[in-house]
Amino acid sequence: MAPLSNDERNRSAAHASIGVIGAGAWGTALAIVAAGNAQKVLLWAREPEVVESVSARRENSQFMPGVRLPEAIQATAALSDIGDADALLLVTPAQHMRATLAGLRGFVKPHTPVIICAKGIETGSGLLLNEVLEEALPQAEPAILSGPSFARDVARGLPTAVTIAARESVAVRLQASLSQSWFRPYVSEDVRGVALGGAAKNVYAIACGMVEGAGFGESARAAVISRGFAELLRLGAVLGARSETLMGLSGLGDLVLTATSMSSRNFSLGVALGKGARLDEASGPGRPLAEGAATAPALVARASRHGIELPIAEAVADVLAGRLQVREAAERLLSRPLKSE
Repeated sequence: MAPLSNDERNRSAAHASIGVIGAGAWGTALAIVAAGNAQKVLLWAREPEVVESVSARRENSQFMPGVRLPEAIQATAALSDIGDADALLLVTPAQHMRATLAGLRGFVKPHTPVIICAKGIETGSGLLLNEVLEEALPQAEPAILSGPSFARDVARGLPTAVTIAARESVAVRLQASLSQSWFRPYVSEDVRGVALGGAAKNVYAIACGMVEGAGFGESARAAVISRGFAELLRLGAVLGARSETLMGLSGLGDLVLTATSMSSRNFSLGVALGKGARLDEASGPGRPLAEGAATAPALVARASRHGIELPIAEAVADVLAGRLQVREAAERLLSRPLKSE
């Protein structure tokens, strides 16, 4: 008998059915990935027009126009349909995560893997998204997917690598379920580290955008990336994240992508702020607010509870709140006492 190919091995180990909750661009891209190995992918959408578009035309014309969706993807507007899936990908925005989990509570079977695919920190509580999941849906098997990835690249089949973190046996099966020739998930058990890296990088991407918009130059942007990453490592050490996780795809890798590309909502928000726009001007109708705008004050508050200073993140939070102009923030950072690296 001929040995199984990698694709055949993945399909044999994959979950037969996967639910994707959230049919925006990222949810649609992940549904395409999941359809490569699963027999059925249920894509839940809040918008009736998305359900109609996927069902009738095999296209999410609102969030991913021009990309044909595999036949294995079935759209639904009923959360109750999701309950029979073997694993769930949760792709709703970070600040709506708790409400979405509450809606799922009556449908998710115990020990079902629920994979967070959003990045942020819950405002008010200061909880990482894995902590929100564990609190709001304790019967689930917690997991998280994060890394340097743009939805359009993934949907088009362009090479992408991410991290999936969960209990080892859970993560390995999810890896098999989502692995494609062009989409490579790496396994980790450091759920906290992956959650923190994905959340914090958005804040530092805004800072890099501010540097770009204000015309401070590429040297300054490199300094913000490296010193921002040092802040992330300090906080991660206190929260119990592994340094190798933060130096990998879901930390440094994701930061490099989102801190250097106008395709990143967080970077482009920072650019607008650096050019003098107010937050409400940079996030008006048709321009959804970048997740880092909500994460920045929550990240600073979480760090403060542990006695950790995050000067760059604090400056971003102050600019977003209108307490500082970008140039004033730069002056404040440059006037800090000289110290060793």
